[in-house]
Amino acid sequence: MVGQKRPALTGVLETCLYVAEIARSRKFYEDVFGFVVLTGDDRICAFDVAPGNVLILFRRGGTQRPIPVGGGFIPPHDGGGEQHFALAVPDDAFAHWKVYLERLDIEVESEIAWPQGGRSVYFRDPDRLVIELATPGLWANY
Repeated sequence: MVGQKRPALTGVLETCLYVAEIARSRKFYEDVFGFVVLTGDDRICAFDVAPGNVLILFRRGGTQRPIPVGGGFIPPHDGGGEQHFALAVPDDAFAHWKVYLERLDIEVESEIAWPQGGRSVYFRDPDRLVIELATPGLWANY
């Protein structure tokens, strides 16, 4: 592949999580984050997180066969275990998020002050998936 020009890529469009119950998880993400549902049924729920950012919840075991769409199909996929993802939050909202989570009786499992300046707080959703809220400074590109 050396010498070939790499095609353009503009970012990560979707983050997918696998949950036991779509309805329960949908309520959690709507209530805690205010995410708006783009589409959903008993197998999938896609949320508008921010412009160009979609969070998709799949019912665990619900996408193990090809899903026909348009002129093709979505290949089978699934996941399990205690997955992790991070949401970006501005510096000035970090303390407010900690208070907000406390008011919702959501236990903060860990908090980190990163050496390069960012801060993170970690907690879990109803499926024990690890959610991280991170401020700028966590990565060299954020």
